[in-house]
Formats: sequence, C-alpha cells, structure tokens
Amino acid sequence: MYFLNCFPAFCRARRACVGDESVPRTDMRSDPSPLPVTIRGLDEAEVRARQATDGFNELPQPDRRTPWRIVREVFEEPMLALLIGGGVIYMALGDFKEAVILLVFASLSIVITIVQETRTERVLEALRDLTSPRALVIRDGEHRRIAGREVVRGDILVLAEGDRVPADAILIEAQDVQTDESLLTGESVPVRKLPRDVSAPDAPQRPGGDDLPYVFSGSLVVRGSGLAEVHAIGPHSEIGKIGQSLGELKTEAPRLQAQTRKLVLVFGSIGAAVSVLAVVLYGTLRGGWLDAVLAGITIGMSMLPEEFPVVLTVFMAMGAWRISQARVLTRRAAAIEALGSATVLCTDKTGTLTQNKMTIVELRLPDGGVLRPGEVAAASLPAPYEPLLQAGLRAAAPDPFDPMDIAFHALAQSKLHQTFLQSHAARKPVQAYGLRPDLLAMSQAWDLEAAAFEVAAKGAPEAIMALCHLDEETRATLAQQIDAMARAGLRVLGVARAEFVGSDWPDSQHDFDFAFLGLVGLADPLRDQVPAAVADCRSAGIRVVMITGDYSTTAVAIARQAGLDAADCVSGDELARMDDAQLAQRLRSANVFARIMPEQKLRIVKALKADGEVVAMTGDGVNDAPSLKAAHIGIAMGGRGTDVAREASSIVLLDDDFASIVRAIRLGRRIYDNLRKAMGFILAVHIPIAGLALFPLVLGYPILLGPIHIAFLEMIIDPVCSLAFEAESEEQDVMRRPPRDPEQPLFSVALIGWGLLQGVLAFALVGGVYAIGKYEAMPENELRALAFFALVLSIVGLILVNRSFSASLWAALRRPSPVLLIVLAVVVIALALSLLWPAARELFKFGPLHPDDLALTVGAAAAVLLTLEAIKPLWRKRIHAAP
Repeated sequence: MYFLNCFPAFCRARRACVGDESVPRTDMRSDPSPLPVTIRGLDEAEVRARQATDGFNELPQPDRRTPWRIVREVFEEPMLALLIGGGVIYMALGDFKEAVILLVFASLSIVITIVQETRTERVLEALRDLTSPRALVIRDGEHRRIAGREVVRGDILVLAEGDRVPADAILIEAQDVQTDESLLTGESVPVRKLPRDVSAPDAPQRPGGDDLPYVFSGSLVVRGSGLAEVHAIGPHSEIGKIGQSLGELKTEAPRLQAQTRKLVLVFGSIGAAVSVLAVVLYGTLRGGWLDAVLAGITIGMSMLPEEFPVVLTVFMAMGAWRISQARVLTRRAAAIEALGSATVLCTDKTGTLTQNKMTIVELRLPDGGVLRPGEVAAASLPAPYEPLLQAGLRAAAPDPFDPMDIAFHALAQSKLHQTFLQSHAARKPVQAYGLRPDLLAMSQAWDLEAAAFEVAAKGAPEAIMALCHLDEETRATLAQQIDAMARAGLRVLGVARAEFVGSDWPDSQHDFDFAFLGLVGLADPLRDQVPAAVADCRSAGIRVVMITGDYSTTAVAIARQAGLDAADCVSGDELARMDDAQLAQRLRSANVFARIMPEQKLRIVKALKADGEVVAMTGDGVNDAPSLKAAHIGIAMGGRGTDVAREASSIVLLDDDFASIVRAIRLGRRIYDNLRKAMGFILAVHIPIAGLALFPLVLGYPILLGPIHIAFLEMIIDPVCSLAFEAESEEQDVMRRPPRDPEQPLFSVALIGWGLLQGVLAFALVGGVYAIGKYEAMPENELRALAFFALVLSIVGLILVNRSFSASLWAALRRPSPVLLIVLAVVVIALALSLLWPAARELFKFGPLHPDDLALTVGAAAAVLLTLEAIKPLWRKRIHAAP
C-alpha cells in the first residue's frame, strides 16, 4: 500500500538521473565518443546510393513569404485595387486633387502593410536555425562530423550529452542515456533510454516513455552517451509526419475584409444612384447639363466610401505594429480581428504558464523540518539544511544538462558559502554509479583530500530509503511527506551521504553505508504575471484551458496556483476512451487536461470549434503545429518554439509569456473597438457632406461644395479615421465585456442607427446655420464660408463624440491623444488660412466672416457635441450588444 501511495512521486522523481548500474563507471563526459567502436558503419558508395533514393535529411521548406510576394499579395487585395482604381478614374476625369489624395492614402496603406509584414517575416527568419545540427557518425570505421542534412538511413550516430539528435534512430549501445523529447511530446522532463534488446518484442515507435530504445530527430541528449542506427530521416521521421499533416488543415479567412467589401459595394451603389439622380435633377431643373455632370461628380465624391478600405487596411497594419510592441508578432491579419472574439484560450503549462526551468522550492529534513529557499532572505541557508543541499550538489553532474541537476547548481550558487563552492569547483568526481531499472538512484564519489571519500546519492525517494536501510516506521513517516509534496505538484528526490575508505570500489551502491539527509522538492515555478492574466481572462469572459503532457497531480497544482478551476482534470487515457459526443460534453466543464498526446490536442481544438467556441491555442513543439493551424488563433512561442510551430501559427510570442497573450487580446479588443468608432464616424460624417452637396441642388440654391471642398474634407476624415481613432486608448470596460460574436457584423443595426443619428443631427444644425445666413441675405461667398465652417466644426464635434463609447466627454478630453491634437491643430490652421490668406480664400471661393458668424458656427458644433453626449448613454448598451 505504501508503494502504491508513493508511486506517482517516485515516477516523477526517477527522471532525475538515469543509466545502468551493471558496472560502476568513471565520469568521462569530456570524451566525445566514450563508447568503444566495433562497428564500421556505411561506406561512401552506400551513402550516395541512399541519398539518391531517400534524398537529404531535411523537411520540405515552407512556402516563405518574401518581400516581393508580400507586395504582390497586397496589390492583389480587392480593397486596395478599388482605391487605386478610383484614383485613376478621378485623374481621368481631371480631378487631380481627389486623385492624388486617394492614391497617396492608398500608397501609405500599402507601405505600412509591406513594412510591417516584411519586418515580421524577417524576425521569424532570424528565429530559424541558420544551419542544420551537426552529426557525429561512423562511416568506414571512422568517426566523421557531418551536416545533419547528410545523414542517411543506416548511419551509425555517436551521441553524447548536449547533442541534438539529427534523425530518428534506434539505440544499439547506451550508457545512462536520457533525452529531452519536449519538442515532440510537450513534456519537459527527460526520459530514460535503454539499448535495443533483440530478444524482446518491438516496442511502439512513439516519443515519450521510459526504457525505450528509440531516439527521435530534434530531441536533445541531456545525459549519457550511446550509438544509434538511423531508421528514418526527413519527412519520414516523427517531425516530418507532423509537418505533412499541416497541409490537410485550412486557416480561417478574415471576416472583416468580406464585410468591408460588402459595405463598399452598398455605399458605392448608393453614391452612384444619388449621383445619377443629381445629374437628372440639375439638368431638368436648371438646364445646364455640363454643370449637372460636374455636380453629380461632386456628390459622388462626397459619398464614395473610399475611407472604409483605407481604415481597415491601416488599422490591421498599425494594429500588428502596436501588438508587436507588446512582444507579439502578428503573421496573419485575421488573427487581430479574432482576438476580440476568442472565447477559449488553450494553453500549454511548461514555459507558458511556468518559467520552463526546474527550481528547488522545498527542502525537508528527516526530523520533519521544512524550508522553502525562495522565502529565505539571507544569503545562506540555515545550518541544518546545508548538508542536504551540499550532498545534492555532489550527486549532480559537474557540468549539468539535466534540468534538475541545473536546479541544484543554481540554488547552491545562491545559498551555499563561497568557501564550499570554491572547494567543490576545484574537484571532479572520482567514481560514479548510474541508475538502473531496479534502483532509481545515482551516486558520485569525491576525493576530499582526506583518508575517506564522500559519496553523495540522489534519486527516487524509495530507492534512497532502500540504500539507507530505513526501518518501516521511518519509511511510513517519509511516505506521508512525499505524498504531501506530490499533491503540491512537486517532483521529489531523496538525498543521502556516505563515506568510503580504500581504493577497491564496490560493485553496487548498496555496499555503501548511506545516511538519509532529507527530501528535495522541485517544480517549474509559475510565472509571476499569470494569476493576474488569468483573472483578466475570466473578467473578459474568456475561459482558460490548460493542456499539458505532464502528470495530473502537477497539472492540477499549477492550475490552482494560476487561478484555474481544477476540479475536473481529464487524462489522456480517459480522453482516448471518449467518443466525440462524450468529449464535447466533458469539455464544457473540464479546464485541465493532463498526459495529452499531440493528436489529442488537435482533437480537443476541433471539438471546441464544433461546439461554437472561438479557440486560441498556444504551442511550441512540432507536435503542436497541427492544433495551432486548426485553431482560430494559433499562438507559437518565439523563444523556445520550433520553426514548424511558428510557421503554422498566426501569432508568435517573442517572450513566451502567457501575460503577453492577454495583452494581445486586450489590444485586439481595443483595435476592434476603435475600428467600429472610425466606421461609425465615416457613416455619420458622409451624411452632412452629401446633404450640403445635394440640398442646394434640390432647392434651387447656388451650389455650395465643389471638388476642392470635398478634397479638403477628405484631408480631415482620412487622417482622423486612420490615425487619430487608431491611436485611441482602450475603453475602461474592454476586459470586462464578454467576447463578441464572431458572426456579428462590423456595422450592427445599433451602430448604423448611431451613425445615422449623428449625421442627421449634424446636417440639421449645419442646415440651420445655412438657413440663418440665407435669411440674413448673406452674399454667396460668405454663405458658403459660413456653412463650410459650421460643417467642419461639426465634424470636429463628431470626432470628440466618437472617441469613446463608454466614457463621458469630460473623461475623454482628459485622456491624452497626441495624434488627435496634431490633426485638430492642422484643421484650425487650415481654416484660418482659408479665410486670411487671399490665395486660399479665392481657391475656396470664401467671403469674409465676422465674429458673430464664427460664434454661430461654433455654437452649432457645440450643440451637436452636447446633444449627442446626452444621447450616447442611452445608446451605449445597444452599440455593445449583438445585432
């Protein structure tokens, strides 16, 4: 019963060190080929023949996005083609001012997009390995160092600590071999390898699991050395199989682009119809058909919705740049719009929620004393705990690759006295005993310049207790402590110490007289920002689901520390027994998935999507690539992620931090909010512009607005929408709202109603100013100036109203916006010049305005602003609600 209770802790702990204790061994890590070579390997003729048959050991190159390809994609975009085409048409009609404005903004949008996407691809290129890993092989009986791409089937690989395995292979000789297969399994703890047993049945050739003879391309040898025969290269390796499965998955298409195309078509059709109507009315009522055509062109210009594609393109490009400032690269524009509608965030544990480095978090003495080193402010440990850490350091590899050995070194450097550290660094172990299946412990002996040698051991608690020959009562007490540490998600190691006198080393670790020093608890600590980020997700209506290859106890412990509901944890074995209906039902309640295989991650993502969720998925390994591509938002790790994962993703985290994902979601919601503000503003502002162009025509008054006036107004509208609204800070409730429905149109009924209300009110007040001027019999030039000034100032009022859906005018004014201040300053200067500079006054056909006239225009704009501010709280819920 004791063994069953402690078995999970022992399984986790035994990965501390692996090997074979059949014979004692001396530490020989400085020798790159410690194993005797009796194998000749392939000859050159065989190598050439196999390369001709199988090709090189490399994956098919992904379809890289070169700068020229990005340029071609941008110019193939229909919305930009509409902008350029519209500019060319205006130029053909002789309206060079409007043509230049249109083409300039189209060019700016193109440049911003190309620069941002090229920069993103360049950073991704820098993240890729410039050369394939080198490989040490045996050919013609000699050791040869070759490029990894030149490895062929049948090659004999010489593997040592620190080597990256270049191809899938089977071990034919092994000495304490332990590999990190996290790129394939997602599990950060290394696994033990044994040489092939020709008398045993073949084991499944799958990554993960102890005591298997297979090593896999991309894995890292963290302990030991061995010889392995290559059996699969390139696309036939486990990495290659995962890469091939990506071609069967399709990425999500951007919805906003399709919606914007429809809006452009609708507004363009309306503008064309009104323009034709204007030509007919003008020609019929006034008889001047040439003037009628010019009037129709002016009205068409006033109603052409060229701002829609400009705004969407600039917002997506600038949004990608702004998100990159949060250490997040956006590879696909669709991801930006999807960020605001994400309902489920599936995240890995290791390296995303945690720091991806093993740390000693707890020391326990045989008498029950407990110490958490992270809570000790002093530079050294309390005296009773020093022997435990010193022995743990002695038992660790002097030049560690193993994460747990690294943890012992890290704590020792910060908490042990320099005298001991200097003495330790000056020596090397003189004898070492590896781990074997029936004794999950390792020992190292050190010559301390005395008559006796010090022997330090660490390993699975059960094995260390057996070496110390503890009585049953002591074992039972320690078992309770081990279980408590395991429930807290710790990986538990036992540590012991012995002395040995003589030169005839025993054959087994059992022959030493070990004294039990205590237990060491290790963990991959949670990132400091994660609990707050998870809380932000919860308040934003985003469910966080943790999917990991780690054990259930560790996964549940980390999930609880992060603030997740870990009451329901689903293991990979349980998931394998579920059909699709059962999985869909379980997914509604379970937030933690442990011991999950790569294909199961993909199944989880597909099940969540089938249930109507908008899924964001994080991943770093090759095994994550299919699920990254299948998710609505694939988020790859830029620091520790693989090329395959980054290529399959739509977003890349440069700092591998979960909090960065939440910052990106916050920015995605902000971008979408500001995009809706800009679109609502465009709709609102076109109504008074088109009204002033059409109103005098219908009533038989002199035409107020010509192409130059429309061009001037475009200089206000486009910069404001593309720059000022894009730069607006987030709404106060941006992370307190539920995710938006991805099917929700950009122009909801409420937003259209809000835009129409603003536009009609602005037109009514500007029309009122025009009527007052007409009533006072103002000359035509003065009347034009009066109406135009009232229109421009009303547009400024609409800008201030649309800066925020949730904040009041006073709160919005207190929120700084340097871009908006610059735009408004330009507007004021331009208006002043149009009145005071004779050349400009002549160009605009303006007459002089008196102070009372200017006061009237300011009053009209203030009335627009204050009236809409009073109405806005009543409309707020409708704007945020679904259509």
